Formats: sequence, structure tokens, C-alpha cells
Amino acid sequence: MTDNALHTLTKARGPFVSLLIDDSHETHDAVQQAHARWTTISRELEDKGVAADVIATLQRAAVRSFPAVGRKGRLIIAGPDGVLLDKQLGTVPRATVLRVSPYPYLLPVLAVSASHPPYVFASVDHLGADLAVHGHHGTHIETVEGPGFPVHKPAAAGWHGYGDVEHSAEEAVRMNIRLVAEHVTAAVDSCGAAIVFVCGEVRARTELISALPPRIGTLAVPLPGGAHGRRTTEPEVAERVAAEFARLEQDRAADAVARYEAEIARRSGLAVQGLPDVCAALSDGAVETLIVGPLGSATVVTGRDLTIVAADADSLSEFGEAPEGVAPADEALPFLAVSSDASVVQVQDGPSLTDGVAALLRYPRVNPSRV
Repeated sequence: MTDNALHTLTKARGPFVSLLIDDSHETHDAVQQAHARWTTISRELEDKGVAADVIATLQRAAVRSFPAVGRKGRLIIAGPDGVLLDKQLGTVPRATVLRVSPYPYLLPVLAVSASHPPYVFASVDHLGADLAVHGHHGTHIETVEGPGFPVHKPAAAGWHGYGDVEHSAEEAVRMNIRLVAEHVTAAVDSCGAAIVFVCGEVRARTELISALPPRIGTLAVPLPGGAHGRRTTEPEVAERVAAEFARLEQDRAADAVARYEAEIARRSGLAVQGLPDVCAALSDGAVETLIVGPLGSATVVTGRDLTIVAADADSLSEFGEAPEGVAPADEALPFLAVSSDASVVQVQDGPSLTDGVAALLRYPRVNPSRV
């Protein structure tokens, strides 16, 4: 999901229903399980006073005809204007999460959005490649078949003309690989890909990576494939792709934590922690990166303006807002971050953060609490 799409979601009308479910389809009765799960969810929605039309909209989205492949989670957010987000997640929630709130529950999708930049998946052999170009606006599938032929050398050298055919086969392979490299390069440039997964048997993927321009080759992540004489599909290596994205998110979080710790050590005023200071910085639009640890059941005080929150009513009044409610911190804080174009990282293991939250700032705020 693009940053623009998430930002647009923060402008939508509430209240919001956020539904986080296990969308895995690994058993023969997965569809029946999904319908049974929905029966329970719909009853809970009715008990929470959710409008019938919103429930019906959610049902159409949640009980769909095209199932996920393998173990997946899914986040659906809906409001009075319909389904606002329907996102498949690479991780499965431990339990169904259902929330009805003035704030959408964005936290589960933010890590996916940040760690899943546009990318290209290329399943290559010596004849060509199958490409999947995953951009901000969807996925484009393309098959590239090279003109070079034959690509196989004779099995034995004991006949006239062996050398010519061998040379011809090698040149055919190079021709096909060059064509694939051109298409991969064009795909990367068109979608702004940050990663290129190159899947295939060792020689084919190595030759393709070598044929790519250096600026593209440095983005390449080789994946094994090409067994049984056919090109490997992306779903067949989905776990390896997901593992690479998980590594990217871990690196991104580690970089943010390292910067945070460095700014704290410098006492630069560019890093704060704890609900009072983080809420104030978010409400000021001063946060560059929100660092979310285990927040537990922490809450914040909200006013009429959803982009202003505080740790307590007195602090909220300093922004000219009268207290109108209380919201879970793991809903409100990410919402404010997205609203102000700040990035969000989640850390489960790392520094001990006061109240489970910290932030890197765009500029020092006046008299933040010392940490």
C-alpha cells in the first residue's frame, strides 16, 4: 500500500471497524471455517452497534471467493464510506482482532507498507523469463521469450560441426539473457523497484545478474529455482521472498533504534520517549520516525481534532482541545504519524522505551521532558 493511500485513509470519515484475521487456506474446509468465523464476528459487530450496511460491506470483503495462498493474515478497515483498506499480510495474527473506534487500526499494515517497496520478481532460464512487476498501483505480469535458439549444446563432440553448434548455443543464451536484462531494467525504472528477486538455476540467474546494469544488479537477490525443467513461480518461493522483506524491516527498525540511541546520548533534543513527549511531538507534526514497542493497553486522551492527542487531559488543553474521549495508543499514535507523513517502525526486542514508545524528531522541540 502506498504512503499516499494510507494518508488518504486518515482523511476518511469514521468511526472505523478494523478487522485483523487469519486468512490462511491450508485445509480442505478453509472456506467453511471462514464463514463460521464471520458468523461470530458479525454478532460481535451487532453487539457493538455497528450499522447494518457497514456489516454487510465487511462481509462481502471478508468472505470472498478467491482465497489466499498459504498462511496469510488480513487486515480490513471499513467505515461509513465502505471498505477503505483490504490488505493481505505475510504474518498470521495470534487471534482475531476486531476494533470499533474513531481511529483505524493501522499498525499491522505499516510495517508491511514500509518493508514491501515496489519490487520485480524474475523467474529466468536460458530461453527467457517470467516477470512479475509489483508497483504502487498493482502487479503487472510479463513473459519474455528470447529470440536465441538453440540454447542446448550437443551431447557429444564426435561429429562434424560440433564446435559451430556449441558456439551458436552459447550465443543464443547470451542473446536471450540480454533481452531479459533489458526488460528487467525497464521494469525497475517504471515502478521504482527497490529489490529484484532473480529466481532460477544457478547459471541462468548468475548470468542475468551479471547482465544487468550495476545500479540494477546491486538490487538483485538470487533465489534458487528452475527444478524439474520449468520456471519457478513466485508463490513457490513466497516464504523466501517474505523472509527477505522481514530482514529489510528488521534492518530498518535497527537503523531507527541506532539513530534514536545516538541522539539520546548526544542530548540533541532530536529524540524523545514516553507518551507525554511523543504525543506532544506528534501533535506538533515534529516526528520524523515513530518507534513503537510493546504498548500493551496504553491509552491517550483525544479531542475533537483526531490529529491532536495527549497523555492526559491537562496536556491536551495546552493544544486548545477539550477532552472528548480515550483511545488505544496503538491506534492513535500511528494514525498521527501517517497524518503528518512520519514513518513508523515496530520493535519487539531492543531498547527499553518508557511507555513502549519513542520518536526521532525533525527538529528539537521546546523543553521536552528529559529522558
